[in-house]
Amino acid sequence: MIVVDTHVVVWDALKPEKLSRRAKKAIAEANEGDGIIFCDISLWKIAMLMHKGRISVDLDYLQFIKLILDSNNYILRGISPEIAELSTQLFLNTNKDPADRIIAATAIINNLELITYDKSMRQSKKIRTIW
Repeated sequence: MIVVDTHVVVWDALKPEKLSRRAKKAIAEANEGDGIIFCDISLWKIAMLMHKGRISVDLDYLQFIKLILDSNNYILRGISPEIAELSTQLFLNTNKDPADRIIAATAIINNLELITYDKSMRQSKKIRTIW
């Protein structure tokens, strides 16, 4: 089981060539295994990106999300009190994005690796990442 950052979900769906070989391999293995944690905050982030025109697809948001969720062995994971608390302590000087902090905290609390291209998360000693 692994956790995926929002951009990994989007790239896997729309531009898989942007994913590293290690990321593709980890996704494939998790699909065959226990699954891939898709943080529910990523639902909101994708909706915002579509609303702002930063993601363009020929589907409405709900159709796009349904296709994404059906494409892999995704497990939607919500924010627990422990994740919420830890997220307030992560990346205070390097990453102000609350969604990224929640996703990172989800990986840490669940003792899982996070697939991300995000440099601040990959450089952190607090989280195990794959790229």
